[in-house]
Amino acid sequence: MFSPSFSPIIVGLEIGTSKVCAVVGDLNPGGVLNIVGVGQARSRGVRKGEIIDPEIAEEDVRNAIAEAEQMADVEIRSVCLGVSGSHVRGLNNRGVHPVVSADREIVEEDTQDALRNAKVVNMPAETEILHAIRQHFLVDGQSVTNPVGMSGGKLEVDVHVVCGNGHRLRNAIRAVRNLQLEVDELAFNGLASSLALLTGEQKEMGALVIDLGAGTTDYAVYSEGVIKHTGALAVGGDHVTNDLAHGLKVPLSRAEQLKIEHGAARLDESVKGRLITLTNELGLPLKTINVEHLQRIMSLRLQEILEVVAEDVRQTGLLHYLSAGVFLCGGGARIPAIAQLAGQIFPADVHLGKANSISGLKSALDQPEFATAIGLVKFRSFKHKTHGSRGGFLGGLRGALEQMRGRG
Repeated sequence: MFSPSFSPIIVGLEIGTSKVCAVVGDLNPGGVLNIVGVGQARSRGVRKGEIIDPEIAEEDVRNAIAEAEQMADVEIRSVCLGVSGSHVRGLNNRGVHPVVSADREIVEEDTQDALRNAKVVNMPAETEILHAIRQHFLVDGQSVTNPVGMSGGKLEVDVHVVCGNGHRLRNAIRAVRNLQLEVDELAFNGLASSLALLTGEQKEMGALVIDLGAGTTDYAVYSEGVIKHTGALAVGGDHVTNDLAHGLKVPLSRAEQLKIEHGAARLDESVKGRLITLTNELGLPLKTINVEHLQRIMSLRLQEILEVVAEDVRQTGLLHYLSAGVFLCGGGARIPAIAQLAGQIFPADVHLGKANSISGLKSALDQPEFATAIGLVKFRSFKHKTHGSRGGFLGGLRGALEQMRGRG
């Protein structure tokens, strides 16, 4: 049952580098999530996933929220806010708790103590925990699903911790609150995207989700039903545009246009020898662009980004356990031949991700750039289902432990 204060409207808000996206979900009392509205605005106050001009960022958020309200015919009062940036990182940690009762029977308090101990991580003072997601319990070294009621001398729990710089997280929160909107929850964009795309079966089999954004590349790895690794690179599609502007000696705006109209992640043999003549406002020729050269520049940068992700995952020992495959989302997933390029780098099948287990606007569910915002709605819906009230992150930026094993 939901609490009396339950609101069926859930909003996921992603303040990205190239766009601000707000997705409205309607959660019925039966727990079925339906996407009923989407709002977008060009993002101008964000660089590499982080706000650098609050005033402009607030205006862009306002525009995206207004569009989502109009489409969904609702008044938005609060959001689940996605965050990213180079300061966000993931790590695995183990909490240990001795069972001290006379009969050594494990009770719920013991599990909570073990979980609290798992959150004690040696980090800089300004670091705040976004998520501490339970992976496995162990009783005297034996892996168990639920230790309550078992006998043992030592209870352990493995968790995946996602943390970030508290000051930089507050900048994103402040931009939203200045618009008289509440922030119900914060969530890492890479986690949100994986919640939107992966089924429970894919999480069990092993899967990697890569969100290719304009300013960041976020990723998450699942295995045996639980999240095992996350990461965020402050590199994305904007860096491809910068490379094109430098390599082709054209302005950034023209480089972005060329990327969209003629770009590809791998060289298309049919473009060899093809030339494009750029003109000025009067239609007079300015210079000639070699399309083969353009695509080679793009391919090299995209290959570098994917190889950095692959190497990071390889170091965890999970690279060869991605039986369900690699799933691409974000605006970068629209680049022609990006799946083929990723297939050369990862020893797994590569898929263009689509939202699952959600109904509603087909136009939004099939768009790779909406995966994060849809996942934020799904993330928040879990809290409604399990708690019926707001999460605890914003009370001093200390998020409650997320027990999300196998949720899809």
